[in-house]
Amino acid sequence: MTGQSIDRPIKAKRAEQPPEWRQGELLELTIENLNHNGEGVGRWQGRVIFVPDTVPGDQIAVRLVRVKPQYAQGKLHQLLDASPDRIRPSCIVADKCGGCQWQHVDYAAQLVAKQNLVQQDLERIGGFEQPPVDAVLALAAPLAYRNKASYPVRSNASGLVQTGYYQKGSHQLINLNQCPIQDERLNPFLAAIKQDIQRQGWAIYDEQKHQGEIRHLSLRVGRRTGEVLLTLISRSAKLPGLEAQAKQWMQNYPDLVGVCLNLNPDRTNAIFGAEMRCLVGRPYLREIFADLEFQIQPTTFFQVNTEQAEALLNCIQTELDLQGDEILVDAYCGVGTMTLPLAKQVQQAIGIESQPEAIAQAQQNALVNQIENVSFQIGKTEDLLPQLNVHANVILLDPPRKGCEAGVIETLIQQQPEKIVYVSCNPSTLARDLKLLSQIYTLNRVQPADFFPQTAHVEAAAFLSLNR
Repeated sequence: MTGQSIDRPIKAKRAEQPPEWRQGELLELTIENLNHNGEGVGRWQGRVIFVPDTVPGDQIAVRLVRVKPQYAQGKLHQLLDASPDRIRPSCIVADKCGGCQWQHVDYAAQLVAKQNLVQQDLERIGGFEQPPVDAVLALAAPLAYRNKASYPVRSNASGLVQTGYYQKGSHQLINLNQCPIQDERLNPFLAAIKQDIQRQGWAIYDEQKHQGEIRHLSLRVGRRTGEVLLTLISRSAKLPGLEAQAKQWMQNYPDLVGVCLNLNPDRTNAIFGAEMRCLVGRPYLREIFADLEFQIQPTTFFQVNTEQAEALLNCIQTELDLQGDEILVDAYCGVGTMTLPLAKQVQQAIGIESQPEAIAQAQQNALVNQIENVSFQIGKTEDLLPQLNVHANVILLDPPRKGCEAGVIETLIQQQPEKIVYVSCNPSTLARDLKLLSQIYTLNRVQPADFFPQTAHVEAAAFLSLNR
């Protein structure tokens, strides 16, 4: 549908030029799809308008708030005709909280949008014609899935302790006593811990003045074990009565296995600081993943969606069809989440990770599970991969959002492992790197997986084989 101005028609000065548009203009628009930021995307006179809080199929009145020659940012002014995929959010603050973008979008439509995001990036950035992108692996229950949550702690104008997420596009805290996307077993802690902090009279951190103590509350739960780990992040340890309170929390909550204090004295947006102290209990929880036991600490990187991570692992195992004589290298291996299950199916597995703490945990997880054909090396993948004294048959890549360093791609092209599995949380950098690898590899299949329902984030595993 071609949009028309609601307050007056806008006409082009010349036939070959699009009509002028201005900040504050009110236009009528139909939303066509969704983008990586969770915004609805519509077109007006050949130009793109991005509008948050909209759904494909919505007919809306949009107010332009930021205008560029070929695109604009808009704000939903009025919903003229709702899309059939528009639903009532499960959360009463979904229109304010920045934790989710898509609670107003039907789950089936979310899955279609995520498949399209992966497909479009592979075409536009990767240069692949009709890339083999499968339907997204869906989550059976797209709420209450997060096994980890970290909440800023602030004081409001009345001095009441609050925790929650920041309002969309601001640093204004939206106070929460529960969250529909986190594991329901974490909800009882939110209101109660706030009250205990209030009663203790501990100073709350003020990020503007860099004063006060309590900065964040972090909670983790083992989806299969039910064990809970609670961590307070503070500017210092000046919290009178903390150890007694920690012991009380352990008594109050039978599933709580440990209370930790993390010290973050820096003026930074990072949640955790370098020093971690276990106040009572143990500094980790146990989780069962792929029939293995993992020890997860407060700062351990472990996928927040346990079930979907396992579903993607099953997909990887099926696609690789390992025979038991392979040498597998897991680059960016973390604590061995994927390395250890795959090690049980190969002759030898090697994990590479730049974080020493993660390697220590990976080695401990291998020991706990009595897996002996695996080794872990500390260092950057771009440095260690060229130095391995073995020829890997299979390489598993799971880099951060920025994708692989150029040196990693160059090494893979030189070493030519038979199979590559590239797991990515960013379709854009995935497409960029697959384009480079396609010099000598065939892209056989891409399997997206929905690790983060109600948000625009999508995970994907790309399977490549060496050209013969």
